[in-house]
Amino acid sequence: MYLLNEQLYFPPVEQADESGLLAIGGDLNPQRLLLAYRSGIFPWFNEDEPICWWSPNPRFVLFPAEIKISKSMQAVCKKKTFEFKINQAFENVIGNCAMAIRKGQHGTWITDEMKAAYIQLHRLGFAHSAEAWQHGKLVGGLYGIRLGNVFFGESMFSHVSNASKFAFIQYVQQLQKENVQLVDCQLHTPHLESLGACMISRQHFIDLLEKNIAGY
Repeated sequence: MYLLNEQLYFPPVEQADESGLLAIGGDLNPQRLLLAYRSGIFPWFNEDEPICWWSPNPRFVLFPAEIKISKSMQAVCKKKTFEFKINQAFENVIGNCAMAIRKGQHGTWITDEMKAAYIQLHRLGFAHSAEAWQHGKLVGGLYGIRLGNVFFGESMFSHVSNASKFAFIQYVQQLQKENVQLVDCQLHTPHLESLGACMISRQHFIDLLEKNIAGY
C-alpha cells in the first residue's frame, strides 16, 4: 500500500488492490484532489481514519446519451413537481449529503475536512451542485467535480420522493447539451443502474478521461 506524503504524486492506478484501494495519506488540497480526479482516483474514508484514495476496477459510469428515464419520472418532470437549479446552494447540498442516512452505512464519509475541501473546489469553479427545489425549499440534489467533458459525481440526497433522481436527470440532460461525454458514478448502486449507469473496465475509464479532460 502506497503511503503518500507532501509530494504531489499518486502511484499508477494499476497498483490498487482488489478492492480498489490505491494509497493512504496526503491531504485534500485542491491541487491533489484535481490530480486525483484527472488520474481516475477519488478519496473515500470514514471519520477518524487516514485519507484513503481509490481507483476501483471495474468502474461504474453513465454515458449521458444513454440515460434511462422511466415513464413515472417523465411524468414527474412534465408536471414540474420540482424546480431545477444549479449552484444555488452548494454548501447546503453537501451538508445534506453528509447527513443522509444510507442503508448499511454507519456515520458519514463526508467529514468536515471533506466538506471544507469541496467547498473550496466550488469556489474555484470545479465543484458543482444540481438541485431540486419545491415551494422555495431545497429538497434534493447532488454534487461533484466537472473537468472538461467529464463530471465526477460524489453524493446525492433527497428529502422528498424522486427529488434527487429529478435533479440527476435534469443535470445529465444539461451536461449532454454541454458535450459532457461521461459521468463517473464510482461504485455500483441499483438506483443509478436503473438510470442507465453501467460497469466499464478501469483502463477504458482512464482512456476516456485522457480523451475528455485534456488540458484541464
